[in-house]
Amino acid sequence: MGKPTGFLEYSRELPAKRPVQDRINDYKEFVERFPEQKLNQQAGRCMNCGVPFCHSGCPLGNVIPEFNDAVYRESWREAYDILTSTNNFPEFTGRICPAPCESACVLGINQPAITIEEIEKHIIEIAFEKGFVQAHKPNIRTGKKVAVVGSGPAGLAAAAQLNLAGHTVTVFERDDAPGGLLRYGIPDFKLEKWVIDRRIALLEEEGVSFVCNAEVGVNISVNDLLRQFQAVVLAGGSTIPRDLPVPGRALNGVHFAMDFLKQQNKRVRGSWETGEADILAGGKNVIVIGGGDTGSDCVGTSNRQKAKSVTQFELLPKPPSGRTLQMPWPTYPMILKTSSSHEEGCERQWAVATKEFVSDGKGNLKGLKVVDLEWKIPENGKAAQFAEIAGSERELPCELALLAMGFVHPQHQGLVSDLAVELDERGNVRASERSYQTNIPKIFVAGDMRRGQSLVVWAISEGRECARKVDEFLMGYSMLETRDANLIAI
Repeated sequence: MGKPTGFLEYSRELPAKRPVQDRINDYKEFVERFPEQKLNQQAGRCMNCGVPFCHSGCPLGNVIPEFNDAVYRESWREAYDILTSTNNFPEFTGRICPAPCESACVLGINQPAITIEEIEKHIIEIAFEKGFVQAHKPNIRTGKKVAVVGSGPAGLAAAAQLNLAGHTVTVFERDDAPGGLLRYGIPDFKLEKWVIDRRIALLEEEGVSFVCNAEVGVNISVNDLLRQFQAVVLAGGSTIPRDLPVPGRALNGVHFAMDFLKQQNKRVRGSWETGEADILAGGKNVIVIGGGDTGSDCVGTSNRQKAKSVTQFELLPKPPSGRTLQMPWPTYPMILKTSSSHEEGCERQWAVATKEFVSDGKGNLKGLKVVDLEWKIPENGKAAQFAEIAGSERELPCELALLAMGFVHPQHQGLVSDLAVELDERGNVRASERSYQTNIPKIFVAGDMRRGQSLVVWAISEGRECARKVDEFLMGYSMLETRDANLIAI
């Protein structure tokens, strides 16, 4: 414990951000670094609890009090070694993770929680600056070849761990560059892509091969994959978005959020060719349907494209500003969250349902017909129900509607259907959390493709755990660490 009285002396602080009017003019990250003294103080707030609930809050089981103590003592190599013992990519989670560990922080019972996510990001960036982050090639190769399909966080974590175990790993990515959702789903102002490129270069130096523009089941034969590799890891993510089948859905101006975000990321990268398929918010009234992180990303991107107005709808009622009796500590609280994108300008409306996309008579979107909802929670414990409020129907001007209501399951056409792997009742690839193995013994699955739409930190955790099971399948045993082993060792 670095400073026993730190949590009494210092309050929670976050790094400064570039001013809104400055940052909405570019797509660069805008969260600044902590000054050295502030970083020391924030790490010193950690109480080194007798029972550190932050471990259970983190899907990776990060050893949080220990690396906080090392940061307080400015023992950067120690902090880096502790952090990377459980997390392959702290530079990703330190930027885009919603930090469930902070919700479970013991200090959070009666004070603002430790700034765990920011400390994590500072550890890895300082480690890069000091040269601690080096490629580590395995001493011995097993002669086993493993294919990883998908290069998002789950695929990258599985590839890194399997390579560490000595297997020869090839990652297949259908886009033109590795990264999956990290590259073409997360806006650059939250995660600049040089961060991904830096990690990919390290993985390649360690021996991982990447094959891009390679969609298995389309231009890569499934049979060739099964013949050439001793094991296959499916890590393609949950990519089929939830639709909104109301009148006018086919109008020009109604798009899935991920199509909008991917285009802008490609523009920043310089790989998007302007044409009729452009989805642009400039000068338009934009309505984002869906209140999650993807919707927030659409808000921030629309503001940077100079939208005339930005509104975000949520079907559910406005959440409370703090914990209630129904969401006690240390559970993850469903409370009101105001993202940096909301700070940049957005009207937020809750308990609103879209009834119709309104046409201008020429096939283009000109407005939305919406209605307010009244939610009722039955006393018998059944699911909440809603009813439309009579007389609340209205039409709002809108030339661009972005559907950000989540994802239902992975793409079935191509890879999944050709492999004939079993699916669960939600349309995800069926495999237990104990084995990560599908009904075809040499085929494993990890991440959103198995568990459904989730967090980046869960994807990395699943990739690591799946890699261990693949290693056991190939070798009969595995020396790769598990999350449970990390927790037991604490």
